[in-house]
Amino acid sequence: MAERGVDVSALPQEVREQLAELDLELSEGDITQKGYEKKRAKVLAPYLTQTPNLAPPPAYDAQSPGPSSASAPEPGPSNSSSSSSRHRRTRRPHRSGGTRDERYRSDIHTEAVQAALAKHKEEKMALPMPTKRRSAYVQSPIDNCTPPDSSSSSDDEAVSSESAGPQQSPDTWINSSLHGSSTSSSASSTLSHGESRPTQAPQPQSQQVPPPPAPAHPPHSHSQPSALAEAFAQARIVRRIGRDPVGGVGPPDVPSQAQARGSRVDLPANAVVRGMSRGQSRSSMMETADVRRVGRGVPVSSRVSTKIQQLLNTLKRPKRPPLSEFFMDDQEEIVEVPQVDPNAPKPEGRQIIPVKGEPLGVVSNWPPALQAALARWGATQGKSPALTALDITGKPLYTLTYGKLWSRSVKLAYTLLNKLGTKNEQILKPGDRVALVYPNSDPGMFWVAFYGCLLAEVIPVPIEVPLSRKDAGSSQVGFLLGSCGVGLALTSEICLKGLPKTPTGEILQFKGWPRLKWVVTDSKYLTKPSKDWQPHIPTANTDTAYIEYKASKEGTVMGVAVSKIATLTHCQALTQACNYCEGETLVNVLDFKKDMGLWHGVLTSVMNRIHTISVPYAVMKACPLSWVQRVHIHKARVALVKCRDLHWAMMAHRDQRDTSLASLRMLIVADGANPWSVSSCDAFLNVFQAHDLKPEVICPCATSPEAMTVAIRRPGVPGAPLPARAILSMTGLSHGVIRVNTEDKNSALTVQDVGHVMPGALMCIVKPDGPPMLCKTDEIGEIVVNSRAGGNMYYGLHGVTKNTFEVIPVNASGTPIGEIPFVRSGLLGFVGPGSLIFVVGKNEGLLMVSGRRHNADDLVATALAVEPVKTVYRGRIAVFSVTVFYDERIVIVAEQRPDASEEDSFQWMSRVLQAIDSIHQVGLYCLALVPANTLPKTPLGGIHISDTKQLFLEGALHPCNILMCPHTCVTNMPKPRQKQPVGVGPASIMVGNLVAGKRIAQAAGRDLGLIEDQDLVRKLCMWPTMMHQFLTEALQWRAQTDPDHTLYVLLNAKGVAVCTATCVQLHKKAEKIAAALMERSGINIGENVVLLYPPGIDLIAAFYGCLYAGCIPVTVRPPHPQNLSATLPTVRMIIDVSKAACILTTQVLTKILRSKEAATTVNIKTWPIIIDTDDLPRKRPPTIYKPPNAEMIAYLDFSVSTTGMLTGVKISHAAVSALCRSIKLQCELYSSRQITICLDPYCGLGFVLWCLASVYSGHQSILIPPMELESSLTLWLGTLSQYRIRDTFCSYSVMELCTKGLGGQTDMLKARGVNLSCVRSCVVVAEERPRLALTHSFSKLFKDLGLSMRAVSTAFGSRVNLAICLQGTTGPDPSTVYVDMKSLRHDRVRLVERGAPQSLPLVESGTILPGVRVIIVNPETRGPLGDSHLGEIWVNSPHNATGYYTIYGEENLQADHFNTKLSFGDPQTLWARTGYLGFVKRTELTDSSGDRHDALFVVGSLDETLELRGLRYHPIDIETSVSRAHRSIGESAVFTWTNLLVVVAELCGSEQDALDLVPLITNVVLEEHHLIVGVVVIVDPGVIPINSRGEKQRMHLRDSFLADQLDPIYVAYNM
Repeated sequence: MAERGVDVSALPQEVREQLAELDLELSEGDITQKGYEKKRAKVLAPYLTQTPNLAPPPAYDAQSPGPSSASAPEPGPSNSSSSSSRHRRTRRPHRSGGTRDERYRSDIHTEAVQAALAKHKEEKMALPMPTKRRSAYVQSPIDNCTPPDSSSSSDDEAVSSESAGPQQSPDTWINSSLHGSSTSSSASSTLSHGESRPTQAPQPQSQQVPPPPAPAHPPHSHSQPSALAEAFAQARIVRRIGRDPVGGVGPPDVPSQAQARGSRVDLPANAVVRGMSRGQSRSSMMETADVRRVGRGVPVSSRVSTKIQQLLNTLKRPKRPPLSEFFMDDQEEIVEVPQVDPNAPKPEGRQIIPVKGEPLGVVSNWPPALQAALARWGATQGKSPALTALDITGKPLYTLTYGKLWSRSVKLAYTLLNKLGTKNEQILKPGDRVALVYPNSDPGMFWVAFYGCLLAEVIPVPIEVPLSRKDAGSSQVGFLLGSCGVGLALTSEICLKGLPKTPTGEILQFKGWPRLKWVVTDSKYLTKPSKDWQPHIPTANTDTAYIEYKASKEGTVMGVAVSKIATLTHCQALTQACNYCEGETLVNVLDFKKDMGLWHGVLTSVMNRIHTISVPYAVMKACPLSWVQRVHIHKARVALVKCRDLHWAMMAHRDQRDTSLASLRMLIVADGANPWSVSSCDAFLNVFQAHDLKPEVICPCATSPEAMTVAIRRPGVPGAPLPARAILSMTGLSHGVIRVNTEDKNSALTVQDVGHVMPGALMCIVKPDGPPMLCKTDEIGEIVVNSRAGGNMYYGLHGVTKNTFEVIPVNASGTPIGEIPFVRSGLLGFVGPGSLIFVVGKNEGLLMVSGRRHNADDLVATALAVEPVKTVYRGRIAVFSVTVFYDERIVIVAEQRPDASEEDSFQWMSRVLQAIDSIHQVGLYCLALVPANTLPKTPLGGIHISDTKQLFLEGALHPCNILMCPHTCVTNMPKPRQKQPVGVGPASIMVGNLVAGKRIAQAAGRDLGLIEDQDLVRKLCMWPTMMHQFLTEALQWRAQTDPDHTLYVLLNAKGVAVCTATCVQLHKKAEKIAAALMERSGINIGENVVLLYPPGIDLIAAFYGCLYAGCIPVTVRPPHPQNLSATLPTVRMIIDVSKAACILTTQVLTKILRSKEAATTVNIKTWPIIIDTDDLPRKRPPTIYKPPNAEMIAYLDFSVSTTGMLTGVKISHAAVSALCRSIKLQCELYSSRQITICLDPYCGLGFVLWCLASVYSGHQSILIPPMELESSLTLWLGTLSQYRIRDTFCSYSVMELCTKGLGGQTDMLKARGVNLSCVRSCVVVAEERPRLALTHSFSKLFKDLGLSMRAVSTAFGSRVNLAICLQGTTGPDPSTVYVDMKSLRHDRVRLVERGAPQSLPLVESGTILPGVRVIIVNPETRGPLGDSHLGEIWVNSPHNATGYYTIYGEENLQADHFNTKLSFGDPQTLWARTGYLGFVKRTELTDSSGDRHDALFVVGSLDETLELRGLRYHPIDIETSVSRAHRSIGESAVFTWTNLLVVVAELCGSEQDALDLVPLITNVVLEEHHLIVGVVVIVDPGVIPINSRGEKQRMHLRDSFLADQLDPIYVAYNM
C-alpha cells in the first residue's frame, strides 16, 4: 500500500494515537478490513508526500518483495517495499551486520501462508460442505455469549497469543492473522522471479478470496446456505482412497447400481421393492418405498449424490507419498511400514562436544542458605521494600518490607511447628509437605507462606486455587498431592471463603484429592513466638526445599523436588547471569508460584534485596499496559514478562503518552525459547523504541521445571551487534536436522538464540527418543543439563525420575561419555555458532507423524495466519495428536466466534488444511471448531491441552463444526487385496484337503423316519403320515377325531385371550371362506389369493380356506393405517407381482384399501376382487379340493430381503409336510404341548410356526402379535410364566424390546410373580448371523427371573429353505467359537482364543433339522470346501422351496439357486444355494446318535457383504464397532456408494453430541476394520428402517439417503 512509505514513529503523537485506535478497532473486530484501509489512508494522506528516506519499522511490511526487486531496487516511492527494506539496513546496521535478508522479518509467516494458499486458488475444487440441520448448530447466540479474551492464552502453553504474532501493523494482522503470523519464515511473493512488483495496492482480503463456486445442487431445506469452500489444493491436500475392488488403480468410479452390487440374479426384473416398513415403531419415517427395478441406479441428480460426487472428485487426487510395495503376509495383512525417504536430509556434522557455562563466581558474602539472606535483610534493611502488590486497577495495594516479610514468616514458622495441634502433639514435622493455595492476586500472603515453610523446614508445594469440582486437570492435581503425601493446605482467609463448599459449609472434596486440613495464614491468626524461639537455619544441603508442579504431555501433574542447595545455587547463577545488584527494582508479570516467576520474582529477588512489583494476570487483562507503566513509574531495571504481555502492551500502546522504558537494563522474555517469540520481541521493539527501549535489553531465556534455567541471553552492551538468528528449513526440522533454508521460502522458521548456558552448568544435546546418544552438530535433539542448580527428582515417583534426572549421555558407539548424570530439560534445540543455544520446540509439543517431527506451536502459528479474526479466537487453539491406526494423527481444535457463519468456518477450515499441508507437508486428521468459551482452561486462561484431547477422545467436546480428512493423512493402509485367478481346480482342493487330513465341510440332521405303527399313532393322537400327504387332510382329520381340542389362543395387549380356535372351529371357518371363493366367478383353481390380515386366527382360517378351494394363498403384511404412503406400495407390489386374482381381508382393511388416502399413493381402481371375510354366510363348499400330487404348490412365501429385494418362493405340499414333521421331531411337539409364538406371521419360519405346525402336530399355540408388546412390554414374558410354557419362539426385535424396555425392571417383574424357570427353549427365528451380544444380555438380564442360560438359542432359515437349523430339545448346547476378523475378510476362517485382538465371537445357529443336509461350497468354483473353511452354505432337504415365483418362468434362475450340482465330489445330489456364507466345524460334543456333533456357523449374507479394498466385509461387524464408539449411538447401518463407505448412526443423546460422533466413528472403523469412512450421517432415532424380523433394510436406507429423504441432523463428508 502506498502509505507503507510513511515512518509511523515520526508522525505527530495524535496521528499515532488515531492509528493505534484504528488498529485496536480492527483487532477487536469493530471495523471491517475495507473500512480500516479507507480510514487509515485518510489519516495518513497528508504525510504521504514525505521523502522515501523514512523507513517504516521492519515488521510493518505486508508483502515481501520478490527477489529481483530486492536485489535491484528501483528508486522512488513506487517500490516502497524494497526501499523500505534497504533503509531498514542503513538505519540500524547493528541489527543485521549487513547480511540479514528479507527472511528475518517477523510477519513473514503470514505471507508464507497467504502465498501457499494463493497457489491453491488456481486449481478450484469444490469441497462438499457438511449438511447440518438448523437445530444442530449449537453455537450460542452472540448476545448471551461472553467471548473469551480474544487474546488470552495459556501461561503454560508455548503458543498462544503470547507467542505470537506479527505484532506488525494490525492490517497485516487482520489479513493474515494476528497470531502466529510470525514464522519469520520468508514468504515468497506470488510473482515469479523475473517480474518486478506492480505498484498498485493489493486489494483488501475480503476481495482477494475468489467467490466460492456455486453449488451444483439446490440448497438443502435444512442446511445453511451452502457455498463450498475454496478449491482444495492439488495433489498435496487430497489423496486417493484405495484401489477399486477389481484391483485397478483407477479413481473410484461411479458405477451403476447393478455393477456396484454385482448383477443380481435372484429375481425377475420387475419384482424388486426396496425395503419394507418395520411396523408401527419405525414406519413413520419412511416417506416412500420407491419401487425400483433391478439394476436401476439412484437418480444422480439428487443433492446428496452431488456432494458425494464432489467428495469423489477431491479424493481422485493422488496421495502424496508414493504407494511403495508393502508386506503381504498370507496369514494377516500388515500395515504399510512407512519406508524411509531416501531423499530425507540426514545429519552430517561431527558429534557434539558438551558446552560449558562460565564458572560460578565465588563471592564471600553469598548467604549459606536462602533463609539466611532473608534473616540478614530483615535485620539490617528492615525498612527496605521487598514486594509491592497491585489492586485490580493496577494501583499499588500494599508494600511488604523486608522487616515485615521476615517477622511474619517467623510467626508462621512458629505457628506451623507449635500451634496447629493440641498442647503436646506436633502435627507438622520438618520435611512434611504442605500445599500452598493462594490466588494470583495475593503475592504477599504467598511470600510469607513460602518463606514461613522454609523457616519451619516443611516443604511447600504451591498449587493453583481450585475453583470447582470440574476444574480442568483437577484430579491430576489430586494425584500430585497424593504422590507428595500432602495432608495440610495453607491459604488466606479471603481465598478460603471463595473455595467451593458443601451445603453444610465444609470445603468440597475435590475430585481425586486427598483429605486436606485447611490452615489460614493471615497475620491475625498467627502466634508471636516467645523471645527465646529462633527458627533453625541450617547451611543449604541436599534435602528438598520446595516442590514445583509440572504437567506432562498426557496431563499428569508431577512434583519436581528442588533441594536447598539447588535453590541457593540457582539463585547465585541467576544473579551472576543477570548481573543483579542489591536494591534494584524488578517488575514481575509472571505467575509467582512456579518457574521464572518464582525463581526471579520470589527467590533471587530476596537473595539480592530487590524490590519486586508483582502484576497479576487479572490486572493485565483489565489494563494490558500496567506493567509498562510500573516500569516507567518505578524506574525498574528488570522486567519479567511473556510474549503475551509484549503483545498486549503493543495492542494498547495508544494510551502511553510519555512512558519511558529507558531504565530497563533487562527485559527477560520467559517464553523466549518458543520459536514464535522472535516476532513478538521484534514487534515490541518496533513500537517501543520510540519510548527509549534499547534493543540489547531484550533477553529471551529457556527454562524447564526439571532443569530450571537452561540458558539466558545476558544483557547486552549498548551498540554491540545483536546476536544472529537462524533461518531453518521446516522440512529439515521435521527430520530432526538443521538446514539453513534456501529454496522454499514458504516453509522456513526463524529462531532467535536464548543466550548462553548458565554459569556452572554443562550442557549437551542428545537424541530425544531411545538411549541418550549424543547428537551431531547439525542435528536437533533434547537439551540435557548437568548443574547443581536443577531439580532432583519427581517427588514420590522413583521410576519416572530415573529416566529424566539421571541420564548419562552415550557416544555413537554406545559408551557413556562420563560418570556425571544430566537432567533432561524437555526442550528441543541445538548449539549454534559461538555456543549460543537455540530452541525449536518442546518435547510435549512434539507430534511424531509417519516418522517426522512437527511442533504443535508451529502448526498453531500456521493456522492463525489464515485470516482467523472473523472465525476463531487467537490464543484459543489446541493442537495435539491422537494415535489412530498405528500412527499419530494431528487434531486441531479452536474456539469459534459466535458471529462466524457456517460458511466462513468451513472456508477457514479448508484453508487451514491447505496451508498446513503446503508449509509443513503433513495432513491434518481432524479440525474441529467449538463454541466460544467451551474449551477447558488452565488457571491463567490458556487451553488445557490434555483435557481437550481427553474430551475429544471421549466424544464430549461438542464441536459446532468439524472437518475430518482421513483420506488425506492415513497413508499406511494395508495393500488392497488383488483377487488371484484360481489356478487350482476344485478337485485338487478337495484332494489337498483329504491329503491334509481335513474332512469335507458337510453336516446333516438326523433321519426323517416315518412312523408305521398305527397304535402309536392313535395313542399320540397323531395323524398317520402314510395316509395323508396334505395339511388340509390333517385339519379335516383333527376336526373329526378331536373336534374340541384347542389349537390356537390369541392374546391381546392385556394378556387376555380374545380369540381361540378348536380343530372343528378352524375347519368350519375355512369351509366358509372356501365357499365364498368358489362362488365368485373369475377365481379359478390354482390362482393366487392375497391374504391381507393383522396377525391372528382369521389369517390361519383364510389360509386353510384357500387350500380347501384349491387356490394358492399369499400372505401379505397389511399396510400401516398411519403411514400408508410408505407401506401401501409394498402391498401393491406383491399383489401385482403375484398376479393375485383376489384379496381376502377384513372389513377395516377393505375400507383402507378403498380410501382417499390410499388413492394418493396407489391406483385403487385396479385392485383385484376384494372379499371381506368378517361376515360371511355359513355355507359349506360343494367339495374340498385335493391336489393331484404333493409336488403342487401349497403357498407362496414373499419376503423383502435386507438388500431390498422382494422375492417370492414356491412351497410345495410335500415341502410343507416335511418341514412340519421335521420341526415336530426336533422340538418334540405333541397335542398335549403348549408353545408361545411372538413372531410376525407373514413369511419364513414365523409363518410356518403360526399357521402350519399346530395343525400338523396338534400342539396348542398361544399367539402374541409382536406389535402388542409396544404397548405392553411384559406381555410375552408374563405369558410364559402364567401358562408355564416350555418352548417359545420370538424374533430379535421382540428380544431387543424386552432387553431395552425391561432390563431395569426385573425386580418389579419378580414382585409380580414372573418366573421363567419353566422355559426350556426360547428360539429366536431369523435369517442372519446369530446376534450373540443380544441373546447373551437377554439371558443375563432375566437370569434373576429363573431363565436358564442354556434356554436361549437361534434358528436359521433362508429364502431357499425356510428352516435349516433350529435348536431343539435333544441336541447338544450351541457351541461358540472365536474367529479372526482379518482372516474373515480374506474369506478364511482362523480360530483364535477368546479375547484375542480382532476376534469375533460366533455362535452356532442351532442344531440342523432332521432330513436336512448342508455342505460348504466355494461360491466361485462350486467345489466343496474343507472343515472350518468359509464358503457358501448349500442345502439339500425334502422341505427346500421349489423355486422362485416368476411370472415368465425363468428356469435358469431356478436351476442356479434351487437345483445346483457340485462341480466335483458328489455330482448327483441337487442342492439349493442359500446365499449365506458360513462354515462347518466338528465339535467335541456328541449328538443323540452318539456321533461327534457338526456345528454350522452362519457368518452373513453374500448379497449384503461390502467389497472394499478387495476384501469382504460384513456390515454387522462394522455396525457393532460403530455402536460401541459412543454412548449416544443407538442403531447404526453401513452401506457403500461408489466405493465410499457410508455410516448412518442414530443419535439417542442430545443434538450437541451429533458432531462428536464423527471422529469417533471414523476412528473405530479405521482401527478395527482398516477402512476409511467416506460419509458419516447422524440421524434421529428410528430413521434406520428395520423389518419385522428385526433386520436392517440397508438398501432402503441408502436410497432414502441419496434421495435426500432422511432429514439428517448432520452429514460429514470425510476428505
